[in-house]
Amino acid sequence: MRFDRNTFLTLAAMLVFGLILWQSEKFLGDYQIYIAKLIFINIILALSLNLIYGFTGLFSLGHAGFIAIGAYVAAICILPQAQKEMMWILEPIAWPASHIFTPFWVAVLGAGLFAGIFAFFIAVPVLKLGDDYLGMATLAFAEIIRVLIVNATPITNGSLGIKGIPNHSTLIVCYIWALFTLVILARLCYSNFGNILRCIRDNEIAASVMGINVFHYKVLSFCVGAFFAGIGGALLGSHLSTIDPKMFNFLLTFNVLMFVVTGGLGSLTGSILGATIITILLEWLRALEEPMNLGFIELPGIPGMRMVVFSVVLLAIILKRREGIMGTRELTWNRIFAFFSRHKA
Repeated sequence: MRFDRNTFLTLAAMLVFGLILWQSEKFLGDYQIYIAKLIFINIILALSLNLIYGFTGLFSLGHAGFIAIGAYVAAICILPQAQKEMMWILEPIAWPASHIFTPFWVAVLGAGLFAGIFAFFIAVPVLKLGDDYLGMATLAFAEIIRVLIVNATPITNGSLGIKGIPNHSTLIVCYIWALFTLVILARLCYSNFGNILRCIRDNEIAASVMGINVFHYKVLSFCVGAFFAGIGGALLGSHLSTIDPKMFNFLLTFNVLMFVVTGGLGSLTGSILGATIITILLEWLRALEEPMNLGFIELPGIPGMRMVVFSVVLLAIILKRREGIMGTRELTWNRIFAFFSRHKA
């Protein structure tokens, strides 16, 4: 990596933003911090799916399954043994889950590895399919994972879920893991490896004719994306402190897919913007479902109006910019300097 002006500015921006977040509790409330952590977690999930769908062109609808694996593995790793024995009331918790207890960062990495290994066994038979068939197959595997979680009561506590998960996902921790995801994926996507993935996405037959082992790179991309989805799931479980199988349905995959499509397929910056804007918008629109006092009249809240308005806004974004906010472009320092130079002139 060349240490030029752009690299220096990027590192400086990361450090300054990290220092601001470090002191955030002094000027942000609990709710704002909660939303900020959720934004960073959603950024990780969006980046991981963008690698699979945006850069490699694999229409995967099974992301919720990998997020679930990450959340459950991390939760089991950071829960104390006494708490596990007390919580597993349907059936006693099985060994070795009953005796596992690790530091949080080890649990997060372990969650990513488990998700990546599980993705490998899914990818080998599934990635021989294409387009809509691949989407349906990955969706089916995600549902299989959810059903396994429900029925593996000695390990997952079944439909009761896991409660009281230690909240190690502080704001700065989520920021560091989001940075880790962004840096690794940026190095991958804008290297020769990334060029191969884009070649496969644009024309799989041409890539195969050029001597590229298409299936090998598809599997690798799928597993790396699942690894980071597992990391995001681990952070999400610790952030919410409660997880259950109902959380990891198709709606969760759809939300992550929304982040990617809104930001732009094949753009890491777009995934960051998409996850940030949609997360804030969804929370801001909650006010529509609560009573509003305008002084002279009190308007009742309308249940479900939040998602109606959000759907209209999302539809407007897609119709206005079908390629997403960023398209396939990235926000770089050169673009920022050029923008300010044009407006200054």
